[in-house]
Amino acid sequence: MKKIAEFLKPYRLAAAVAIVLMLTELAAELLQPLIMAKIIDDGILVQDLHVITVWGTILIAISMLAFASGIINSFYAAHVSQGFGFDVRTSLFKKIQSFSYANFNLFPTSSLITRMTNDITQLQNTIFMGLRIMMRAPLLIVGSLVMAFVVNFQLALILSVVIPFLFFFLVWVMRKGGALFQSVQKKLDGVNSVMRENLTGIRVIKAFIRRSYEVKRFTKANDELKEKTTKALRLMEVTMPILLLIMNGAIIAVLWFGSIQVNTGEVQVGEVVAVVNYAMRVTSAFSMLSFIIMAFSRARASSKRIAEVLETDADLVDKLATDQNHTVTNGKIQFKQVSFKYPETDKHVLEDINFTIHSRQTVALLGATGSGKTSLFQLIPRLYETSSGEVLIDGQNVKEMKLEDLRRKIGYVPQDALLFSGSVRDNIAWGKEDATMEEIVLAAKNAQIHDTIEKLPHQYETKLGQKGINLSGGQKQRLTIARALVRKPKILLLDDSTSALDMKTEAKLLEAIKQYDCTTFIITQKINTAMEADHIFLLMEGDLIAEGSHEELLKTSGLYRSIYESQTGGEDRSYA
Repeated sequence: MKKIAEFLKPYRLAAAVAIVLMLTELAAELLQPLIMAKIIDDGILVQDLHVITVWGTILIAISMLAFASGIINSFYAAHVSQGFGFDVRTSLFKKIQSFSYANFNLFPTSSLITRMTNDITQLQNTIFMGLRIMMRAPLLIVGSLVMAFVVNFQLALILSVVIPFLFFFLVWVMRKGGALFQSVQKKLDGVNSVMRENLTGIRVIKAFIRRSYEVKRFTKANDELKEKTTKALRLMEVTMPILLLIMNGAIIAVLWFGSIQVNTGEVQVGEVVAVVNYAMRVTSAFSMLSFIIMAFSRARASSKRIAEVLETDADLVDKLATDQNHTVTNGKIQFKQVSFKYPETDKHVLEDINFTIHSRQTVALLGATGSGKTSLFQLIPRLYETSSGEVLIDGQNVKEMKLEDLRRKIGYVPQDALLFSGSVRDNIAWGKEDATMEEIVLAAKNAQIHDTIEKLPHQYETKLGQKGINLSGGQKQRLTIARALVRKPKILLLDDSTSALDMKTEAKLLEAIKQYDCTTFIITQKINTAMEADHIFLLMEGDLIAEGSHEELLKTSGLYRSIYESQTGGEDRSYA
């Protein structure tokens, strides 16, 4: 909670104004029963119209003051809560943006979405209620008890016995409810996870006719959420009847003993009415408290989840970077005894990798699924940290380069083509914010997607659906390649990014890429693509087992030769 409370500091003045207005409203509410007692005893019972008029006017004025204070208080409370929510959401998003791939392994995407939306909304609502009624409720209870003692000590003793018992009961409910609502939020993560997977994979679900199975899977997750929510709400809902039963019993006791004292002349009617009024205010305050405690319990759980993300240290930072402007100038890449394993695992994905790629070379990386190709790629822009060894670019250890300087000169095209909602132009320019239209068109032409774009309804201004759903796989791949090319990178990383292209289009693409002053590294499963490279690496289970040109590997590597023969449909006997 301390971490979250820091976001309230910029709104201290507005919060203070809201609290002052809330206290003004509270004071007016506490004075009303006292004035009503005065009107009853000194005005109505003795039929003194002057007293009724004077104190009645005062009562109306106080009520109007309370009304105005409440309205203005709501404005300031809303300002604080909405501003707080905006700041927390922004900070949380920035924190997530700073995460490395390893950090993302700690938090499922569905959980981060829930924390960014539902959890922050819970906190916003709680802060609004805190400034509007949360503090008012306990103060109203204490103030009503004090005023009841001022009016009549004996009748107030009845309330003083009941109120502490109810207070400790509510504290117990709050602690129990906090744990239950934390469990509810985790189950909500589960429901969001299933929904996200279904919406992302809806085409596959329909193609495999798995609708019934997915409905069952969602129903199971939804049932678990319902069960946890019901259990939490059941605890909260049972507090209200208990509160009302005890407080109504206390009011009956006040009326009973009050009537006896009125008959004996020890107490005036107005005093009994005032104490009953205070008891009713305590009842309403406890009713508010039960609702507040439910909200606070949820907010407490949500604050822990948000703080968990904010307090997570991003494991990829510029701690070793110097003030010198180290940047990628030539694109020479060296791996020196590099080993790598994913966080929370013991098995190395890459082990003792050594190679050198000179600037402007085109290198193809071949290997079976799971051999470590993508993992090796991700070490170059430092998306992951090496477990041991060094990755050098232009002779400089990437750990000693600022991440922004390093990645600004790298064009990275991931295995799964990812496009954003927006126009075609926006998606290509996403690779370079200040890209001119001429640069965008040139990148599209070199990526072999310009002619396709020209045929779209609005050409470069054509809006794309989410993830480019209105484009084919090959079109999406070429757009993501154009996005990488527009930044004119010194290092171009293509992670199986031409798998959906036909041979003719791919050949034109690779030829166009050679015009760029960059080192090109291609992960591919196609031998025809590898043959066009200057150098070929062959990976197997994390080991670099062979490297060389196409001709060299045909002579020296039996595995490469078998791959070549399986894809070309026959044996190349010239190298047998």
